[in-house]
Amino acid sequence: MYGMIHRGIRSMVQDKLGEDAWLALEKKIGIGPTELLTGMVYDDTLTLEIVSEAAARLNLTTDECLFEFGRYWIDYASRGSLSSAMELTGHDLVSFISNLDRLHLSVGMAMPGSRLPNFNVVLTEPGFLKVEYHSQRTGLEDFVSGLFYGLIERFGLVGDVSIADSTAGNVVFEIRYEDGQA
Repeated sequence: MYGMIHRGIRSMVQDKLGEDAWLALEKKIGIGPTELLTGMVYDDTLTLEIVSEAAARLNLTTDECLFEFGRYWIDYASRGSLSSAMELTGHDLVSFISNLDRLHLSVGMAMPGSRLPNFNVVLTEPGFLKVEYHSQRTGLEDFVSGLFYGLIERFGLVGDVSIADSTAGNVVFEIRYEDGQA
């Protein structure tokens, strides 16, 4: 995966447990600043090792940690170097998710060798979206669910995300939402 993901996980661990917890994690798995270079592409096994160790420290399963990290990522990206790209991607849930591939295209141009997922909104109704997610990576459904929940929160909505169908590398998500002001 990517150094920017490692930096996001570091930020989540630091926010929830403090700097010492992150330093202990680094020491245990033998990583340092070279594994946090934003534009670098790293082997997925390293990223999953970082997530697994973060999960243990946060007292979560790996899947729970992936979900929480997905939620966290939306706010993290909105505060960091991706903030302008996040603003340009969309000003509501439907437009944002519809433009995720454009966001990934711009990220991909800056990171040769990246393997970014694809998102395709296949159905839009008031309060409902059906989104196809395609990736060369498997096992990230909880992370993507967390991302969708983070987006629901970003736009001041309340809602639910579920998986309607799943095959290797292809997942169909259903997102139900309503205005959070009610």
